[in-house]
Amino acid sequence: MRDKNVNSEKTVLVAMSGGVDSSVAAYFLKEMGFKLIGVTMKTWGFDDFPEKDSGCCSLETIYSARNVANQLGFSHYTMDFTGKFNDIVINNFIDEYLKGHTPNPCVLCNKAIKWGALLEKAEELGADYIATGHYAKLKSDESSGRYFVSTAADKSKDQSYALWRISQYALGKTIFPLGEYPKTKIREIAKKLGLKSAEMPDSQEICFVPNDDYRQLIDFRLPELGKKLAGGDIIYHNSKIGNHKGYINYTIGQRRGLNLALGKPVYVSRIDAENNIVYVDDETGLYNTKFTCNEINLQKIDSLSMPIKARVKIRYKDKGDSATITQVEEDKIEVIFDEPKKSITPGQSAVFYDGDDVIGGGIIDSITSLY
Repeated sequence: MRDKNVNSEKTVLVAMSGGVDSSVAAYFLKEMGFKLIGVTMKTWGFDDFPEKDSGCCSLETIYSARNVANQLGFSHYTMDFTGKFNDIVINNFIDEYLKGHTPNPCVLCNKAIKWGALLEKAEELGADYIATGHYAKLKSDESSGRYFVSTAADKSKDQSYALWRISQYALGKTIFPLGEYPKTKIREIAKKLGLKSAEMPDSQEICFVPNDDYRQLIDFRLPELGKKLAGGDIIYHNSKIGNHKGYINYTIGQRRGLNLALGKPVYVSRIDAENNIVYVDDETGLYNTKFTCNEINLQKIDSLSMPIKARVKIRYKDKGDSATITQVEEDKIEVIFDEPKKSITPGQSAVFYDGDDVIGGGIIDSITSLY
């Protein structure tokens, strides 16, 4: 922990969602002696989906964040990032589904908005650091001078997976106050402080998706698309066995809602957006060993000069499995799992770990079928 006398000369911009995590993060920083500026980001338009005015970025959470700042004695601002968020995050989200991919918008938001546009604002305001309520640790290697994210002490709340795209420059400007604490302790502290956010439930939804259903968002933005795509083929072992509602309505590994009477369960195994085809298979057909990813960002090391072993996670709640990762092109890494892995999904993030430390990551692109 930094010395209070030194910290008193430093200013931290705290990204405040109004929830318990960012509220207690602000409290910790205040106790450490930092000067604080609280900022809540407005990233989507309330007018688009009035029924979605709850959870992240809602008016309620803006008021909650402001109250916490007033209680702890520092200034609070609400900043409008709706334009950049729409252009970068929401448009990418829709584009990825149109490609037949399943995106993770939080990963892109972290890179482009929180550690992009918000960091720029922090520097304009004279802040030395930016801090969030993420459950992750920040480490550095003195010999290489590189910063990297590491998993939180509370593994059940760890958010390192979503932070792999943050640049070296941005990590050098970052503080994660909650990395060493369990969530239960954070709620306990919030209760002792009398923060209303102490009992707020954790947000589980994508902030800009109405009713946690991405199909509604796509239908709202592209109302004619559903009709255009409906009726495409569903293929099982090279045979057409039905018609789908539009490939954008399906994700890899999906079982429910296929409306197929085969006398056994089948799952979406591949999506061919170009030809509007949804492929299904038995559960064994969901397993593959090799894939490539692009849009690479490395943290703990600056390059992969040779193949290395790593623990690789392919989705947020994935525990990760042993694999060999090889940089085959400047912006392409090949991943080969030691054992077949279920439901590797294009568009999702593949994050590479050395123990608890994030080596880096990429966006899953091309999968080599096991069969």
